[in-house]
Amino acid sequence: MRIINLGSLNLDYSYRVPRFVRPGETMEADSFSLKAGGKGLNQSIAAAKAGLEVYQAGCVGADSALLFEELEQNGVDTSLIRIGADATGHAIIQVAAGGENSILIYGGANRTLTLEYIDSVLAHFAPGDVLLLQNEINLVPEIICEAHRRGLRIAFNAAPLTSDVRTYPLDKLSWLMVNEVEGEALTGETDHLAIIKKLKLDYPRAMPVLTVGAAGALTADSDNIYTLSAYPLQPVDTTAAGDTFNGYFLSAVLADYSLPEALALGTAAGALCVLKQGAAVSIPQREQVLAFLRENPPAELAAEMIPLPIRGKDDETTTD
Repeated sequence: MRIINLGSLNLDYSYRVPRFVRPGETMEADSFSLKAGGKGLNQSIAAAKAGLEVYQAGCVGADSALLFEELEQNGVDTSLIRIGADATGHAIIQVAAGGENSILIYGGANRTLTLEYIDSVLAHFAPGDVLLLQNEINLVPEIICEAHRRGLRIAFNAAPLTSDVRTYPLDKLSWLMVNEVEGEALTGETDHLAIIKKLKLDYPRAMPVLTVGAAGALTADSDNIYTLSAYPLQPVDTTAAGDTFNGYFLSAVLADYSLPEALALGTAAGALCVLKQGAAVSIPQREQVLAFLRENPPAELAAEMIPLPIRGKDDETTTD
């Protein structure tokens, strides 16, 4: 079983600032760094560090040597990446004193995928392999449909959320991964339990995964909702924390961990990620995550389990 991540590849221009810049304001940054990033690259590295066999695909420009180097050093196969004439996608990241980040993304080459290229990438994989997908590239609905036709299992991180995500063929997913802002936009709900329940009832084929920052993470199977609190740590930089959680959570469910165990692994990996500055460089190794879990077991042996009502039987709010 292999992972093919058809996703974004960015150069991250990161600036540490006392606070986020306001409209019309000019502010001097405290420091600057140029790192490899993009949700695609981050999640590939997280999945690879978690122990999966990962292949990265996507489009970059000629100025992309740093991206190839970062992926290959972390055990990700880069043979399917296409180099084109467009500029490599990039992000401008402000990291405030408290660790929060504000990110401006330019898609660049990430938005130049073609149907022919997608076909050529997916042709390398077989039924049962997993497509990992985010929303920073073009032709996402077409990719989902073609991957489903070929029998691949699909994990879609609906980030960044755009107005057309609701029109995507989400019924074909195996996993749907969102944060609380994206979950609220997709469901119209604000309560975390209500979000995860509605996602599961609206897309019953998919396993919903909801990350809620300092509050932790939730997921659900056909019968129950599982919740686990986050570790109470002071973050240095929250960039790539969600990507790290997603990569580790996916590795756990593919290894037949229980859902509470998968939440614990993803939460611990995300906790270690926020203690370092940067995106891909902050993603921990599996051995570090397991050691952290041994020293800092979750507050409860298992995540809280909440029965999930069956649609139309005892949940009247799920028919809208």
